[in-house]
Order: sequence, then C-alpha cells, then structure tokens
Amino acid sequence: MKLKKRSLLTVLAVAQLAAAYPASADANAADKTQPPVTQEVYEQNTAASNAVKSGANDTTQETPETTETEGAQETNNTGTTDVPVTEETGEVKDPATATDVQGNQNNSNSQQVASGKELILFFNSSKMIQDGVTYNAPQPMQVKKGVSYVPIRALVDRVGFKVTYDKKTKETVITKGTNELRFKTDSSKYTVNGVSKDMKGTSYQTNSTFMVPLTAITQALEIPYKVDNVGKRVIMSLVSKPVAKFTVGPKEIFAGETTVTYTPQVENVQGEIINERWEGNQDIFDAPGQYIVTYSVQDSTGTWSDPYSQTITVIQPNLPPVAMFETDKSEYKMGELITYTDKSSDDQDKTEDLTYKWENKGYAFFTPGVHTIKLTVTDKKGLSSSYESTVYVTNETLYTEEDFNMLFIPEGEKFSFLGNVTSRPKINYDFNDEPSTLIRSNSPETVNSEGIVYRETAVGDMRFMIHHVNNLNKNVKMYVIATNKNSTPVTLRQDYLGFAGPSPIATAAGKKSVQYYFQSMQDGSKRTSVTLAPGEQKLVMTELSEIRMKQGHVISLYSDMYSDQPIQFDVVMIDEKSDPLKVLGTLPILDRDGVHNRGTYPDSTRIIRYSELVGAESQRLVLGDNQDDPNLQGMDPMVGDITHNTGNFGVLYKITLDRVAPNTLISFNPRGGKYSGYAMMNGTIVPIYSLGQVSPGEQAVLYRTGDYEQKVEIMLTAAPGSNLPVNLLFTQMPDTVH
Repeated sequence: MKLKKRSLLTVLAVAQLAAAYPASADANAADKTQPPVTQEVYEQNTAASNAVKSGANDTTQETPETTETEGAQETNNTGTTDVPVTEETGEVKDPATATDVQGNQNNSNSQQVASGKELILFFNSSKMIQDGVTYNAPQPMQVKKGVSYVPIRALVDRVGFKVTYDKKTKETVITKGTNELRFKTDSSKYTVNGVSKDMKGTSYQTNSTFMVPLTAITQALEIPYKVDNVGKRVIMSLVSKPVAKFTVGPKEIFAGETTVTYTPQVENVQGEIINERWEGNQDIFDAPGQYIVTYSVQDSTGTWSDPYSQTITVIQPNLPPVAMFETDKSEYKMGELITYTDKSSDDQDKTEDLTYKWENKGYAFFTPGVHTIKLTVTDKKGLSSSYESTVYVTNETLYTEEDFNMLFIPEGEKFSFLGNVTSRPKINYDFNDEPSTLIRSNSPETVNSEGIVYRETAVGDMRFMIHHVNNLNKNVKMYVIATNKNSTPVTLRQDYLGFAGPSPIATAAGKKSVQYYFQSMQDGSKRTSVTLAPGEQKLVMTELSEIRMKQGHVISLYSDMYSDQPIQFDVVMIDEKSDPLKVLGTLPILDRDGVHNRGTYPDSTRIIRYSELVGAESQRLVLGDNQDDPNLQGMDPMVGDITHNTGNFGVLYKITLDRVAPNTLISFNPRGGKYSGYAMMNGTIVPIYSLGQVSPGEQAVLYRTGDYEQKVEIMLTAAPGSNLPVNLLFTQMPDTVH
C-alpha cells in the first residue's frame, strides 16, 4: 500500500510541476533543463513546506500542489513602490504607515529602488533575494490550489514598476511604460491596457496585503523567469533590452540626389544610451535599388537592443521625357497627307501620361518649301523636352486644301468652313416625341446662397439636366434628395448617368457630362436601383456630391431615371459640412436668374427618321432653332409659370438616316456660338472637336460613308455651356487620287 501511495504522489508531483514550467517561454528566458521530479524531490518539497509553517519569518500556508508560473521576454522600467490596500475597503493606506519591504542590512527606513538583474522568490516564504541581498515581504509567496500568489507591493518594489490605486473603480493599477494592469480584490479577472483577461486564481487580501497570481503580472509584462523545483524558488530576470527603432525621410529617395535623414526612436531604456551602431546607412545613395539599414543601441546597464532593420527603396531620379516623332516621308506634294508616328518616351510615366504640345503640325502643307514641326512633351512633374523635324514640300499639288480637309481630317477634329452654310438646302424632317419627363435645373445657373435650386415630383421615365455654378464665398456641395410621399414603397431606377466637375470651365464640365452619359449607355456601368419606404428620404445621383465645389466651380449632370410611383426630388446647394437630409426642411427655394432656363418638360426624347437620300448634294439638318426643331413647352413648378426650353437643352435626339449617299462627309457646325460636346455615330462616341470648341466658321468631322449607300444613326444632346442652334452638314466628298 505504501508503495502504491508513493507512486501516486510521484505522478501527481510530476504533473503539477509540468504545469508550472512555462510552455511558451523563450529559450533564453526560461530554464528548459529542469531535473525530473522524483519521490525524493516531492518529499523535500513537503518537508520544506512543513518547515516553513513553523518558521519565524513565514506565515502558515497550504502545502504547494504546483506553481503555475509562466513567463516571456520583457523590458523593465523603474517606477514608484506599491502601497498595500486595506482589507475592509480596498483603499490606499497612508504611505507613511504602510509596511516596507525590509532587507537584512538595516535598511528598514528607506525604500529600496529596484536595480538588480535577478529577483528570487521562495515557495511559501516571505524571503526574496535580489542580486545577493535578502529582503522580507509583508506576506510570503503562497501557493493555493496550484496557483502561486505574491504580494503586489513586494514584487513591485523589487521590479521597479509604478503602482497606484483608483478610488473610483477600486482597482490597484500597475504601470510599466505604456502598459497598464488593473486588479480588483476577490476577482479572477484583470485588465491589460483595457482588455479583460482571466487569471488562474482569484485575487485576495490577507493581513492588509493584496495578493495576486504571479503569472498575471509576469505574462502581461512579459517578465522572463525560470522555476527551480529543487531549490523551491522562482528566479525572475529583471534585465530588459532597450528597443531601437528609426524612421527614414523623405518619402521618396532618389539615387545621387536625396539626402536621407534617420530619426532614432528608442524605448525601454535603463539609464542612458551610451552607444549606438548603424549598418548600411548612407547620407546619399549613389545607385537605385533596395538597401537594408540596421540600428542598435546599448544602455547604461551594458545591454544591447535587438537590431532593428528597414529596407529603403532608392529610385532612379526623374529624368525629362524624350520627345521624338517620325514622318512617313521627308518630301511631300502640296496637299499630301503626312503620317506622324510618335516615338516619345519617359523613364517613369507611360506615354499616355505625358502632355503633348505640337507646333506647326499639319495633316498636309499647301505651300512649297521647308516646314519645321516641333513637339514638346511634359511629364507629371513638369519636366519636358522638345524635338524638331523638317519636311520638304514640292511645287506639285495633290489636293487643294478644301478637298484635302473633306477627305482626310480625322473624326473628332475640325477645319475652317468655306462657303455660306446657310445657303445649303435644309433637310425637311418630321419628328415625334417619346415620353420622358425632363427636369432642367439650370437657373439660377450661378447660385449665390444656400437653398433649393429645383423641386419637382415626377413618375415614370425622367431625365435630369443639372448645371450650376457656386458663387458662395465658401465650399459647397450639391445633392439630389428623393422623398417618397406615398403610402407604399417606391422603386427608383437609374439607367444612365454622366457627371463632370467641379470645374472652373463650364464648357469643359458640360462636354464631359455628355461624354460620360453616352458611355453609360454603352457599358451600363451606372445602372442602380433603390427602394424608398413610405415617408423615406434618400440621396440619389450621389456622384453629384462626392467632391466639394469651390467658389467659381461648376458641375454638370445628365441622368435617365425611372420610378413606378411619384417621387419628390429636391436639388440643393448647401455648405459642404451640412447634412442635406437634416437641413432640407429649413432651406428656401431660390429664385431663377431671369437669363437661364429651368422647368419641367414632358416628352423630351425626340425621334427623327428620314428615309430620303441624303448627301448626294450639300445639305444641312438644323437642330435647336425653334423652327424646324420647336422648343419644348413646360412649367416652372416652383412658381407655376409656363416655360419654353430654349435651345432644347436636355432633349435627347435620336436621328436615323435610312439612306446616306456613298462618299458623304457628315460634320457638325454650330450657328449660335461656340460649341463643345460629343455625338454618338452608329454607336461610336465621337468628340465634337477633341481639343476644345468649334466656332460657327468651322466644322468638326463626325463620320464618312464609304463606297456604298448606308444607314446612319446619330444620337445627340446639347452639351451644357455650349450654344445652339447647330447644323449637321452633309457634303459629297471629292474623288481620291490614286
């Protein structure tokens, strides 16, 4: 029986001490070569425990079942000492009457400052040894149900952390650098930097001393230790390494140019930094590439930090782009097409990111002699270079300038108009209008105060045209707010949308909005749907408010929508920081400016179909003149006046020409002033002059038919900021020279 009992006790001791060994401890921080626990060791532990019970300096404790200490690497900061709390209230005792940890060298009247590198705690004993000096804690390290408890104050005195007491929360607070631990009496939980964690035992007070599980402190603050089961002690390492870091500037480092700055950032230093070591750092790196820079420091205890490394990317300095082009020949006849091939390059940017400026670049020349063409390319950082080349033009004529322009000027480019355009016969077309409610929010075009620039209730197919300028002395945003005033949910669908701006140039914003509107028809990228509950308000067409509008900037928007029930729409301009849904009820409805048009117009999609032959002779098709193409009539819902949509802005024209003669040039000629926009020709989006505006004395090339008669479909809508009326010109081209 005795043999069986001894064997059982041995198994229990081995299991308990295995739990005490730190499973995750670093090899340098914990002893991984502890001797196996034998029956003899267990009896020594028991004997030692019994001896402690009768010791003069120790308090009677339970027999240790195991120690649950675990540890890891940590750094150490010196702080103030612990103050024990009262057993009754947990409040801080007066430091003058608190019991000090006393050493064996008659130092009971002075607080010991932790400076040692090793602290030894003994099982069930109040004795502590720090670097050969023995101290007595007010209570011994106690082992209860396999959990080792230590008096907070005694440990903190020796380790050198700061301890305070929070009267509001009744918590004892330990701080070490930026780490904060909070403990409560009779609790098995504590917090580390605000995060609640479980302890392996419950904190308690005995003889006015606050006791907590040892591992709650060692784990949270990563204090390494090792367990000496033979000597019945825990050996804590108080040495902490300094932590070295550094930052590098500037953000971009160019080889051979940039002076690099290194800013050290050192933490957990004991004493002062007495030495530092850099590897791989250079003030200026001569060549591009990646470089590893390493930094280490040594504090006054002689301890070196772990090396801290950063990889620095050194890039090639930005070089100017190289401008270069070629022509297909060096000698041409007058009126002969010149083909240019761009050969420009850049060390960093793609060629499409470069800005091109051509001088004297002609598709052909019509005077003999030497002609110099110059190209300047500029990169995103403003560096540029130029290249010049010459071509020789003979006295022989291949095409006249007028014939050449009709035959060879590319689609989207323009040339000067020769002859009287109004003398051309007009195409007398018929049209019909399809249902689509146009909401034209364009007055006041220049907005001088916050408010509602348009309010309307609409249902079914609808089209929005919104074009406004911010003239407030501050940044603003524009919103469209949809309100469901029905008793049932409403579905609002967005089919197409084109938005541009904010921009200081009205014509540029108007032109881009039409381009993006047509693009959304091609790719369906703006299709969305939203459901509004009864009484609900939501923001729609949210591209409008993504970017704030500075004073003087303009936005332009086209959008086709559909709702299955009536919805109220409010178009507002407000301070950029205001919440549109909150301030809507306080906003005034702004007056129109008396110059620009606003109104709601039914049937805003105009269908034109012409089945007779077009282009066999010079002809024109007129739009936006209020004669061949009458203005829509509608109403300003804010004041109840009848309005006329001058220029038919916002109207979508769908023109089908069933028979266009072979070799016909279709071009665009504005009559009311300068124009800048886009058209869709047989499904292809074509700029009405790629680089800017077309004047009444010019025409922009839209399309050319080939050698056969064909059907041509044209889609147009007036670009905000441009002028109407306009002509579509149909011209028979000359024969080509073979």
